[in-house]
Amino acid sequence: MIPPMRLMRFAWFVLAYNVAVILWGAYVRATGSGAGCGAHWPLCNGEVVPRAPQVATLIEFSHRFSSGLALIAVAVLVVWIFRVCAPGHPARLGAVLSGVLIVTEAAVGAGLVLFRLVADNASMARAMFVAVHLLNTFLLLGALTLTAWWVRVNVPFARNRTRQAATVVGCCVALLIAGASGAVAALGDTLFPSSRLSDALWADLSATSHFLIRLRILHPMLAVGAGLVVLTCAARLAYGGPAAAQRAARMVSTLVLAQVALGLLNVILLAPVWLQLTHLLVADAIWIGVVLLGATALTERPSVSVGVKAA
Repeated sequence: MIPPMRLMRFAWFVLAYNVAVILWGAYVRATGSGAGCGAHWPLCNGEVVPRAPQVATLIEFSHRFSSGLALIAVAVLVVWIFRVCAPGHPARLGAVLSGVLIVTEAAVGAGLVLFRLVADNASMARAMFVAVHLLNTFLLLGALTLTAWWVRVNVPFARNRTRQAATVVGCCVALLIAGASGAVAALGDTLFPSSRLSDALWADLSATSHFLIRLRILHPMLAVGAGLVVLTCAARLAYGGPAAAQRAARMVSTLVLAQVALGLLNVILLAPVWLQLTHLLVADAIWIGVVLLGATALTERPSVSVGVKAA
């Protein structure tokens, strides 16, 4: 039987790898390379491996390849957990959720391509797909985080912590709303870039601007509101809690403050690609941190006792 420590490390690796794939997907969108393989999926321009590809094709194809590896990695994680962890182990639930969500993640990505909701498409349908893609991405990262957590801590959530559970759910909902609005705002920045800050602000407030431009102004407000919710929830979950919860709360609070500064810088610098990716990376880190904070606060005892099948 493979030692559980290796499974634990692999679970965290799969989470980190999926974050990298998500960032590369954002780079595909930000560079307008989503149509690099045409309207073909899973083939790229009708070929398994494109010949004489353009730069956009290389970017899109590499994202598909890395996404395929992510799907395989999650499948390996699911099989490994079901082979090592005994029935009733909470990591099994996390593995099943991760498996389902990686499939829906691929389905949403395929839909963007097959319905031609890429490149210069500025329709409401694309905005909705992008928002759903972000929501599914966050849920996938949450499931992978819980899977890795449960592999290490073989203790299900306590059922008598209704108040803490409501706090965690409220915090997650706020982050999901802010994240979805951020995905739509990033799409607007990509399709309708501005050369000056004054022009961008004027376009945001103009009734004649495209709806994606006018929607951009919603994200800062929703993001600040979500930040306040997260800070409040972190303080509540840390108060009187174990040291691990207090450390997680401090980490999440620090990330939230950093994200607000990055958001302001993103507006001032007119959303350069590198800053969009940094902004998304910190958003993913906040989400993962909140999931870990919630898991710590809802766990009856933070003991490290991995339950495995008998060899």
